[in-house]
Amino acid sequence: MSIHATAIIDPAAQLHASVIVGAYTVIGADVVIGEGTEIGPHCVISGPTRIGRNNRIHSHAALGGDPQDKKFEGERGELIIGDNNTIREFTTFNRGTGDGGGVTRIGDNNWIMAYVHIAHDCIVGNNTIFANNASLAGHAIVEDWVIMAGFSGAHQFCKIGAHAFVGMGSLISADVPPFVMTGMQYAEPRSINAEGLKRRGFSADRIKKIKNAYRTVYMSGKPLSEAKTELQAMAVESDDVRQMLDFIEASTRGIVR
Repeated sequence: MSIHATAIIDPAAQLHASVIVGAYTVIGADVVIGEGTEIGPHCVISGPTRIGRNNRIHSHAALGGDPQDKKFEGERGELIIGDNNTIREFTTFNRGTGDGGGVTRIGDNNWIMAYVHIAHDCIVGNNTIFANNASLAGHAIVEDWVIMAGFSGAHQFCKIGAHAFVGMGSLISADVPPFVMTGMQYAEPRSINAEGLKRRGFSADRIKKIKNAYRTVYMSGKPLSEAKTELQAMAVESDDVRQMLDFIEASTRGIVR
């Protein structure tokens, strides 16, 4: 274990022997940090927080702080961070609340850039990218492989489906179905995230079927109820379309239109 002489570690914290802690960092009680994780200078990590293996946490990150929720009354809530995440400067991740599930959860292999805020009770999947200043309000869900461009944000309780791309400065106030790319200040669907899907090995046929589903929902001019009926038929030959349809049917806020 390599802990700078100026770092302050609560005796109740549990750090693997391989953890590196930079100068002037403060780690509180009920914090567990796994093998190979490196924490830069001037970070503050409050508990209860669980951080997995091989994470790179850069300077001035504030992780596991109290929820920014007026209803919060000191009840126990956790922040859980998985493995192999890069967390850059001045990020803030808050713990969960008692009436929101109690946990804010970040998965594995995420690339989270400077000044990103992830609020209480949010769930972030795996392999996501959050560019500088992207923000999630409380209870938001971001599924695997989502990219949130700089200065984008999601309203509380919104859900962003797998492989979606939220454009720079887009403000999400409704759910974004899987594979969809949004643009404009008040997020509007623009296309599918075709380039991202190609990079992840999606075949031309898979992408074509996703594109057809997108056109049915967003370009056919049909009411969503009729579009969903067409998606039902298309889903027989495409698990990706099935994923999109299931997401739309489960949406409680409605989807971006």
